[in-house]
Amino acid sequence: MKLLATLAAAAAALSMTCVRADDDVIRLGNLRFAHYGAVSYLKEMGPKCGIKVEERMFAKGLDIMPAIIAGEVDVAASAADAAIAGRAAGVPIVAVAGFARGGARIVVGKDSGIKSIAQMKGKKVGVARGGAQELLLLAELAKFNLTWSDQPGKDVQIVYMPFADLNQALMQKQIDAMAQSEPQASQALNKGWGDELMKPYDTPMGEPIRTLVMTEKLYANKPLAEKFIKCFVQATKTFMDDPKLAENYVRFTMFKNQITADDFQDAIGNSPYAYELSTEHIQITTDLMVKYGVGKMAKPPVAKDWVKLDLLTNAKKSLGMK
Repeated sequence: MKLLATLAAAAAALSMTCVRADDDVIRLGNLRFAHYGAVSYLKEMGPKCGIKVEERMFAKGLDIMPAIIAGEVDVAASAADAAIAGRAAGVPIVAVAGFARGGARIVVGKDSGIKSIAQMKGKKVGVARGGAQELLLLAELAKFNLTWSDQPGKDVQIVYMPFADLNQALMQKQIDAMAQSEPQASQALNKGWGDELMKPYDTPMGEPIRTLVMTEKLYANKPLAEKFIKCFVQATKTFMDDPKLAENYVRFTMFKNQITADDFQDAIGNSPYAYELSTEHIQITTDLMVKYGVGKMAKPPVAKDWVKLDLLTNAKKSLGMK
């Protein structure tokens, strides 16, 4: 992908004695999933940290990248593979933290007869393109030497559709199984539309780590970048320490009471909040994307060149955290 635009300037450096509203705005690109809740909570936490966070929701992580190129987003939350694909395409971002682990299930239809990945041969499996679920699904199929395509003729036919449409397709038996995110995966189980086949964390990637990225320009503005990451760590720890606050915020503020308490608890049980990230995890994820053709990267990025964890390390240290 040829980039035709450059990022707008990041917010100006903060005054040590006065926070000016025009200078401390962070524009956040986020997704509406249960495990993205602590990132979304930055809107509420921001004023206590001396920053204003303006959140914009996207359908999937890859959709945020053009907004970053256009200078409309400073920080983004996404699956690692979307961030990696963006970096490979020349989007000027650095990975600065994780914010959740896991967050995926492979769910099979009630009458599908599927009891193992091997039994997906001859079946239709739904997944959203460009998410952690796609990479996890392909890695599982490869373990059983199954071939796949979005066209008929291979062992498994992949049906690409938005996260929001997968549950309906499973319920209506348009697909036999799906690799789905949370809380939609837990919702499908609790409504009786399907059964859990597995949590697909037994590949070399292990549990996928959802990744917080920021523009290189914001990263270079150390006073503001440090303030933002410190606030992110505080917001995440708040959700970890106060599960009821986390539940209420996700269920009622993010999802407008469209998910139940059971949906939320099951979802977060499979996608706990976190802030850790490692260069090794990003490199393994990159290697698997290359192996299975996810992202179709002409020049895969080398993790050590763009994973920058110094802000996270300093924020934890300043807050007295290990």
